[in-house]
Amino acid sequence: MPDGTQLSHIIAPDQNSALGKSIVVLSAILNANKPPSLGDIALVTGIPRPTVFRIVKQLEDTLLVTRTPDAEKYLVGPNLMTLATDTLSAFMHAAPARSILNGLVHYIGETCNLGVLDRDSIVYIDRVECAWPLRLQIGIGSRVSLHATAIGKLLMAYLPSRTRKRILSTSALEKYTAKTMTSPSALETEFKYIRRQGYACNDEENTIGLIGIAVPVFDPRGRVVAGLSLHAPVARLSIEGALTKLDRFKDAARQIEGAMRDHQAAADEEG
Repeated sequence: MPDGTQLSHIIAPDQNSALGKSIVVLSAILNANKPPSLGDIALVTGIPRPTVFRIVKQLEDTLLVTRTPDAEKYLVGPNLMTLATDTLSAFMHAAPARSILNGLVHYIGETCNLGVLDRDSIVYIDRVECAWPLRLQIGIGSRVSLHATAIGKLLMAYLPSRTRKRILSTSALEKYTAKTMTSPSALETEFKYIRRQGYACNDEENTIGLIGIAVPVFDPRGRVVAGLSLHAPVARLSIEGALTKLDRFKDAARQIEGAMRDHQAAADEEG
């Protein structure tokens, strides 16, 4: 763990309790720039190494953390990822985040979604349907591909390079349409373009006749935690037409970020 690593602000009133120490250790793993060892965790938290070992073992047993292939370092586990997705989903369903999404759909007239990266796919954590009878009906909790959707490509683009390359090397990059990109090198070029322009497009890459755009949602620390996207039948809205709505789309993402900051500030005051 590089020098200067800091724990994000967490609410643990009694950090000397077993639960408080577990939260601190978990936060250290979450905030590390690379998978930390027991020694790294002990150093950044100030908790004795034997105690760190006991806590990490408990976190492993509940699948909140897992080990790297060499078994020497620690990563976020599947249960923690599920909890994080559920937590963000619960927040997005609450006002004003839901009202922001409703307002965006009313303005654009097409279905809009909020999605997060969950291991090897994108899961929609909130969604507001348009009023048109012709629409693709996908429910909250549905999963879509990483390489053939606007939101998937967007969230992949903002991942650390090592993580992104590992996912690309282990994923089955299925070719859904003639426009689907299945070459890792072509996708890496696309990801650079997405980071530079700040949005992603899906030009019938996942489903013939369906287009989409997506923009990032940043947390208070400047990390991309979700994507805000729309999709629509190309007969009703072209890629060019969707991009004319981009400024309004980005504004909605900034409003959601503001709601997240307000939520965190209120939680800090209560703590």
